[in-house]
Amino acid sequence: MADASSTNGLVLMEVSKIRIDERRGEQVVVLKEREGNRVLPIIIGISEVTAIKMKISGIQPPRPLTHDLLQGTIEKLGAKLLRVVINKLEFNTFFARLVLETRDNALEEVDARPSDSIALALRAEAPIYVADDVLNQVASSYGL
Repeated sequence: MADASSTNGLVLMEVSKIRIDERRGEQVVVLKEREGNRVLPIIIGISEVTAIKMKISGIQPPRPLTHDLLQGTIEKLGAKLLRVVINKLEFNTFFARLVLETRDNALEEVDARPSDSIALALRAEAPIYVADDVLNQVASSYGL
């Protein structure tokens, strides 16, 4: 898949900010359309916030954290994370897929939580995509 801003119903996104929702005490990672104005706020856990913030800040832990371990394992197996796709929203829960290329050049998809997917994509320097229909669904649900 080409690294275009919108490809085959997928929209290229980037991590825009991480914020704390004071009213609910939740951590939110906000993805922003790379070549547009749409945003996708996703509630994530504290360990994923920490992993994302550490990578963005360039902090290298003395021992690998879970997302570092997974990225290292993927590399040792001769595979590569090509992209992350947040592809579905059901009952206020987002779903994502890791798209991997194996050493035999086969494509494999793995179900994953968006928060873990984002933390892993940052480590692998892989693009993050969101299905256009998910962005539209969020926009209509939240009046964005």
